[in-house]
Parts: sequence; structure tokens; C-alpha cells
Amino acid sequence: MIPKDSVMLLSFINLKLRNYYKDLETLCEELDIEQGGLEEQLAGIDYHYDKDKNQFI
Repeated sequence: MIPKDSVMLLSFINLKLRNYYKDLETLCEELDIEQGGLEEQLAGIDYHYDKDKNQFI
């Protein structure tokens, strides 16, 4: 279960990206998360995925 709160979600996703997944697409596929919705929710708190750093910044 992923957090619903955007700030908690940011922390959860960045931790997973840093420790377990090579990219956002793989994370979303394996956790069955809709990537567009995730990016939209985190954009709402002004965080965007940086492919080179493999994290939301």
C-alpha cells in the first residue's frame, strides 16, 4: 500500500527508487502504480522525476 499523502508518497517513492528500482517505469510496473497519476500527484507539490538522478526533485 502506497501513502496517499503527497509528502509521504514522495519520501516512499524516492526511497524505493534509490534502493530497489533502476527507473520509475520499472517501479510503477512492479508496484502496479499508474505512472501518469503518480507524476501528476507529485507535480502538485512541485516535484518532478529526474531520469538521470532516478528520483523526484
